[in-house]
Amino acid sequence: MAFHIKTLAATALMAMPFALASVVPAYALDDKQKEEIGAFIKEYLVANPEIMLDVQDALKKKQEDAQAKMAEQAVTENKAAIFTSADDISLGNPNGDVTIVEFFDYNCGYCKHALADMDTILAKDTNVRFVLKEFPILGPDSLAAHRVSAAFRQIAPEKYGEFHRALLGGEGRANEDKAIDVATSLGVSEDALRKAMADKPNDDSVKQAYKLATALGVSGTPSYVVGSEAVYGAIGADALEAKIGNVRSCGKATC
Repeated sequence: MAFHIKTLAATALMAMPFALASVVPAYALDDKQKEEIGAFIKEYLVANPEIMLDVQDALKKKQEDAQAKMAEQAVTENKAAIFTSADDISLGNPNGDVTIVEFFDYNCGYCKHALADMDTILAKDTNVRFVLKEFPILGPDSLAAHRVSAAFRQIAPEKYGEFHRALLGGEGRANEDKAIDVATSLGVSEDALRKAMADKPNDDSVKQAYKLATALGVSGTPSYVVGSEAVYGAIGADALEAKIGNVRSCGKATC
């Protein structure tokens, strides 16, 4: 009986306790057997608590794998909206062999750090296309700054890179006034900006960005799409460069 109990307990530990029901139905065990099995599992876990860390790691990996699969499917189903939307502007080589899409907010501190990552990659690799997808999620100031940005993009798309770097790389919180100051410093009048904002608000493009983010599992900024993979967080230039290299060598961001 002791061997039988240990066998059942080991199976339960490896497959998580709730899997015990699939090994031996609960109704097939009497109260004494259930008590013995429970006592053995408790004793084993107390003596070997590191097992719970293994279980936690296994659960985390399973969740990450499921999220990655969901994101890959979302990329496949939304390629045009992610990589070639008319609402977005790309920097770098428009015909680059690898495209990185970044979801960003002008008031995201991590995005400010990630700006240098983008510039490092574009300076070192002349065959990368970098798509900037505006994703204002940090309050009304962010939304207002992105509305000015969208208007500037309509009027002076050739200067958008300068606008983007100046506003994202600037000190303090981005808002409508600060975005307009940046735009006018680059030669676009406030009257023209306000007319463009009134004539063509960027509400639809923002809604599209939110929809894509939901499908991809993006909940914060910066987040990226590289190849068919969603990448969450400011992972740094080196990690992004490694994923670029993987896309070129095996067709996927993670080989």
